[in-house]
Amino acid sequence: MKMRNLLPVLALGLFMIAGTATFAQETKMVGGAAMYPSKNIVENAVNSKDHTTLVAAVKAAALVETLQSEGPFTVLAPTNAAFEKLPDGTVASLLKPENKKALQGVLTYHVIAGKNSAADIIQDIKDGGGTAEWTTVNGQMLWGMLDGDMVKIKDQAGNIATVTIADVYQSNGVIHVIDTVLLPKM
Repeated sequence: MKMRNLLPVLALGLFMIAGTATFAQETKMVGGAAMYPSKNIVENAVNSKDHTTLVAAVKAAALVETLQSEGPFTVLAPTNAAFEKLPDGTVASLLKPENKKALQGVLTYHVIAGKNSAADIIQDIKDGGGTAEWTTVNGQMLWGMLDGDMVKIKDQAGNIATVTIADVYQSNGVIHVIDTVLLPKM
């Protein structure tokens, strides 16, 4: 085959490779905002209208710098609606400066070291015979299970969160949006 005849084939191959790389870097919409894989967790989260309570809590707990660091982190990100399910006054109490340590404990309970995709989480659950166990950044355990094709996360208090949006990739990890705040032992 002459070189001239190979050029369209090579160009198509390069286009397919570039297209695959672009596909892997697609943005996801969360809380009405595009989440860019080139930005870090905090840079993306501040734009989600569904995560204003979480962002306020991260700021109050002085965890912004940590979540902007290299990581990688897997963040289970509760929505505003998840925080609203907590007993009245809980969020306001946790946001007080004197409760900073407790707030840090709650927030770091939503973080697992590493970049764990939904496929990784599901594989952990399958490898565990239907449940998986992870140690969070605060040192306490979370458990994962499947309910049909939905990933569920159980906390120390017996609360169960559902992953509602998975695989929101960040430059320093991945976010999985959840519908319930996870609570560690205090």
